[in-house]
Amino acid sequence: MYETQSEVKNAAIGLLARREHSRKELLEKLGRRCAGVDLDEVLDELACNGYQSDQRFTESFIRMRVGQGQGLIKIRFELQRKGIDSDLVAASFEAANIDWFELALDMYRRKYRVALDESDFKERGKRMRFMAQRGFSPEQINYVIAAEQE
Repeated sequence: MYETQSEVKNAAIGLLARREHSRKELLEKLGRRCAGVDLDEVLDELACNGYQSDQRFTESFIRMRVGQGQGLIKIRFELQRKGIDSDLVAASFEAANIDWFELALDMYRRKYRVALDESDFKERGKRMRFMAQRGFSPEQINYVIAAEQE
């Protein structure tokens, strides 16, 4: 249990030393272990000193998830769950300049090395569901299926 602001600050810096965290994540993690300490004041100080930045977290998170082959829809949803403002999310996606269609095609080709038989609708549906669960839009999925059938 953290009882002073300095203990909370040290704990937050320890969390941030391991990986970037959003403000909401830090509030949740630290809120469970401190009593009677103003977390907002501590987090404001950390943000002011450059230790915590939602923008830096968002950029890092997008890079990580794109590297894992996840699509725009899933990444946006996860960022919103982590308390990131939708304007910041949109700006970060624009700054990242990602070709989602090519990412979807790359992910599809890594997963499915065997060409899709056009008459096998069950397999087609399975592949489309997989891509949708990865966070790709219907347009991106249709682009991938069409590109693979050429």
